[in-house]
Amino acid sequence: MDGAELLRRITVNPEIFGGKPTVRNLRIKVENVLALLEQGVTPEELLADFPDLEPEDIKACLAYARALVAQTSIEPVNIEVAR
Repeated sequence: MDGAELLRRITVNPEIFGGKPTVRNLRIKVENVLALLEQGVTPEELLADFPDLEPEDIKACLAYARALVAQTSIEPVNIEVAR
């Protein structure tokens, strides 16, 4: 599956989470998948915890993040650290 095909798995629907990017219109935010990966959750654990999630969905989230940072113009990001 190439990058364009992966990115088609990422959807934006104003009726779901106020238009935040989700995986295939499921109630699984791209942001949450990336945060869990960042925290060390393995793809296998994600797939076990979210039965509707497919391996390509995880790759799609990573492809989406890469596409965002590959933009020629990047807006400043506010980073909040959990305490």
